[in-house]
Amino acid sequence: MDLIIKKFDELTNKELYELLKIRQEIFVVEQNCPYMDIDGLDYQSIHIFNWNEKDRISSYLRVFMRDSENKVAQIGRVVTLEHGKGLGGKILHKRVEVAIQQLHAKKIYLEAQTYAIGFYEREGFKVVSEPFLEDDIPHVKMEKII
Repeated sequence: MDLIIKKFDELTNKELYELLKIRQEIFVVEQNCPYMDIDGLDYQSIHIFNWNEKDRISSYLRVFMRDSENKVAQIGRVVTLEHGKGLGGKILHKRVEVAIQQLHAKKIYLEAQTYAIGFYEREGFKVVSEPFLEDDIPHVKMEKII
């Protein structure tokens, strides 16, 4: 699996269209959760994704600086279309590398749906909050100190 790593201005029209498409497909339609996915943070994000043999983005996430002064990066919009192939773990691991190498982060923050806690814990994240509802879906705050 070849991962593509690009800043917003480096994305082609097709890449941007397809990454927004996969996010809408999973987070809005599949999870029946109408919300503003296009939130303005894509401009400052590094986008990590891959293509499958059907010419679709099959895994995606974005990483950006949440707090530059304290060197805290944030990841979000973690999505995979093809489950059971290890794509999620590979892209999450690459995101940690990007946060360290390109953003010089000392800590990485995310808000995880509670069903995915174990997925993030395998990459060294720790739960740092009580569960809370976001768009009627249970979430927790998680961090990884680098």
